[in-house]
Amino acid sequence: MISQLSWKVGGQQGEGIESTGEIFSMAMNRMGYHLYSYRHFSSRIKGGHTNNKIRVSTTPMRAISDDLDILVAFDQETIDFNAHELREGGIIIADAKFNPKLPDGLKPVRFFTVPLTEIADELGTSLMKNMVSIGASSAILGIAVESFRPIVEDMFLRKGEKVVEKNMDAIRRGFDFVNELTGGQLPEFQMEKADPQKQLFLIGNDAIALGAVAAGCRFMPAYPITPASEVMEYLIKKLPKLGGTVIQTEDEIAAITMAIGANFAGARSLTASAGPGLSLMMEAIGLAGITEQPVVIVNTQRGGPSTGMPTKIEQSDVNAMIYGTHGDIPKVVIAPSTVEECFYDAVEAFNIAEEYQLPVILMTDLTLSLGKQTVVPFDYNKVEIRRGKLLAGQELPEKEQNDLFKRYEVTEDGVSPRVIPGQKYGLHHVTGVEHDQTGRPSENAANRIQQMDKRMRKMEGVLKNFKGAVTADAPHADADVLVVGINSTIGTIQEAKGRLEQEGIKVNHAQIRLLHPFPTEEIKALVDKAKKVVVVEHNAQAQVTSLLKQHVGNAEKIESVLKYDGNPFLPKEIYAEVKELVKHGDYERVSK
Repeated sequence: MISQLSWKVGGQQGEGIESTGEIFSMAMNRMGYHLYSYRHFSSRIKGGHTNNKIRVSTTPMRAISDDLDILVAFDQETIDFNAHELREGGIIIADAKFNPKLPDGLKPVRFFTVPLTEIADELGTSLMKNMVSIGASSAILGIAVESFRPIVEDMFLRKGEKVVEKNMDAIRRGFDFVNELTGGQLPEFQMEKADPQKQLFLIGNDAIALGAVAAGCRFMPAYPITPASEVMEYLIKKLPKLGGTVIQTEDEIAAITMAIGANFAGARSLTASAGPGLSLMMEAIGLAGITEQPVVIVNTQRGGPSTGMPTKIEQSDVNAMIYGTHGDIPKVVIAPSTVEECFYDAVEAFNIAEEYQLPVILMTDLTLSLGKQTVVPFDYNKVEIRRGKLLAGQELPEKEQNDLFKRYEVTEDGVSPRVIPGQKYGLHHVTGVEHDQTGRPSENAANRIQQMDKRMRKMEGVLKNFKGAVTADAPHADADVLVVGINSTIGTIQEAKGRLEQEGIKVNHAQIRLLHPFPTEEIKALVDKAKKVVVVEHNAQAQVTSLLKQHVGNAEKIESVLKYDGNPFLPKEIYAEVKELVKHGDYERVSK
């Protein structure tokens, strides 16, 4: 019996790889197992190699595994690309249609050729080979065929009972064929039973979208872009039911300006994009800064520059998000690390945006945005709506005919009272040029300093009041090494930390969740307790490392482990690199 398993299905994009992984995952999730998946796919609509690697465990984990137990191959390319991941004694289930062959130099594995397409054709359509492969996998794992019925019914019952039964028959035929090959169950592939429990299985983008709904967002203008589009697709289905709407704009400039306009009118609004779209939004983000309008922007990082590698992971927008706008404006950059944090941080992003009247960027990466994870159901009692100094619905003091409302009144905390258009006695001027307290354009030097200082004072409040700016697992007062990461690296670092600890290396771990304003004091306290600091990040310029050196100092003991080949870190890579750095103290990259 085993407590965890790694399973992968691969083939050409457009031939059902995603649905195969989805069906397998949903079944395991409903049985109570914890899952973490990563989907490798091509930057094409159809064609090109794609695969879905799914880790199944009786306990929670947040990383893909180093190796692979079972590989389901719909084509030879899948074997050529992925078979090297198989552990010794692992299994390949390959479609007989393409006359599969094992590559040279492969460690000993079990090789099952199964007529996936032929069985599917006999049942009426080759598209059902994904169901046959599910049955073949379930035979290896000892999962009863009927376990898949609720999922098949969810997917196909609307098409009729006959369609449901045909798909169940496909699963059964795949199960029976492999069961005959193996001569019965294989004990070494039998999963320990999991405790059935209520849990979600979703991607970070869905969690962000759900968080936006819970936060009271009712308008989303956006332009589709990988890997952000699912935020828009989720809200397209949900917002109309709540009196809201989604608009697919002509470009990202229109999207951000519409979102700013909606917030100006008093509605909570967000937009979502990736690096290229964020670049187009920069001038408008500056407009939100100087007009002090709240707006939430989701940036799902992917491989750049330009179009780069749009379906691969990278964390190379850090500098752009912090420094991209021209001129000085207050701005907040939040970096959730898990799907749970995506939900709760989305809610908090709206609160911060309105409390401090500024743009908030919610930063993820492709692995966090699109990788599905098992998630404990969200606690909606934790959702709090804070709208700051918004005076909508309140009766304002009467003013003389030509007096304007002090929308940009200088205050101690930098936050001015805010009204919505049409509010009685709330008339004021709004412009993107520098202005006085009523919004009238002004280039007076003293006024400029007063307004600039007022706006920048907001950052002090954000830093003081933000809860959980750093997630720390730091049990050692005198650590050999502090490993620092952002976004989706959290689980991989944690696994590497566990392995290093077993070898007697004292490891602390810090995950930064607030990148701007930077939580200097919290990070410095952890840096001071470590002999060496290693920053793990997906970019070529060590952008987070530079942030650390800029704000904390101690540059002499801060090193980087970098990866920018488009693939997520594996636990063994971080383990090996950190161990080497601790042992020899020299700088080495995991870079491709």
